[in-house]
Amino acid sequence: MQHVLVLLNAHAGTLLDRNADEVRAIVERGLAEGGRQVEVRLLEGEELARAIRGAGRGPHDTVVVGGGDGSVSLAARSLTHSDKTLGIIPLGTINLLAGDIGMPADLATAVAALSKADVRRIDLGTLNGRPFHTISGTGFFSQMARAREAARHISIGSFKLGRFMAVGIAAFQAVRRAGRFTLDIDIDGRPMTVDAFAALVSVNRFTGPGWRRARLDEGRLEIHIAEDRGALAKLRAGADLMADVWRDNPGILSFEGQQITVARRRRSRTWVSTDGELSRERVPLRYRIRPASLSLLIPPAQ
Repeated sequence: MQHVLVLLNAHAGTLLDRNADEVRAIVERGLAEGGRQVEVRLLEGEELARAIRGAGRGPHDTVVVGGGDGSVSLAARSLTHSDKTLGIIPLGTINLLAGDIGMPADLATAVAALSKADVRRIDLGTLNGRPFHTISGTGFFSQMARAREAARHISIGSFKLGRFMAVGIAAFQAVRRAGRFTLDIDIDGRPMTVDAFAALVSVNRFTGPGWRRARLDEGRLEIHIAEDRGALAKLRAGADLMADVWRDNPGILSFEGQQITVARRRRSRTWVSTDGELSRERVPLRYRIRPASLSLLIPPAQ
């Protein structure tokens, strides 16, 4: 880590109340140890996306992205075929990958952790050939993402809805809209058919608390299927998913593999939420594991 390019989302909530020069100073001071060359850019919207997409080129050896899961996922896609290392400053709402590796949420503390981090190779998954770093889901999960996006723009009087109220509304809308569908699933050549209301594919297994992965280099995918066993079972499954006790729910099935194909009958396209980003994908959904395909900065304690 000698030449570091830092791309920060200027619209991230934790940066909005800070002066841009102050933010640059914190990052530069924290990463410049040992004579490192550090370039910090505060960008927003499409300008940020363009910079991340082009981050696989240039003289820098390390790209640090400060944003949410969508920005991190775009960075992972952009750096997969390069020789550059990715670092994360978690500035989003959920921060899946940053949470797995124990990145602090505070800006100065996160920068300090990055300055002492180790470089490790981690696995990525692909959905229809496009890389992602943590999760991809359809059914209840995609409906949750759609409702959450809509809830962000709802106002009461002159006040925007709070984050927790927005998530609550999203959950209610997702349960209401999530209908039953039949999935034809193939896991490493083993076919099965399931009536379900949700399916979620993760890169490696959720073995830690709070939907966390203890390892990022197992070289496998895991699919979690919420079977449709009636309205009460659906409510219980939704509650267990939110409370992180879903492994004990008999209506939630989990299987491991390296190649997973998911087809929804009578559908040529379906909504899919992947690393927090919603997209309309062609069916069947083809998931593959790419072992050790990304270099990532991970704090020593993790």
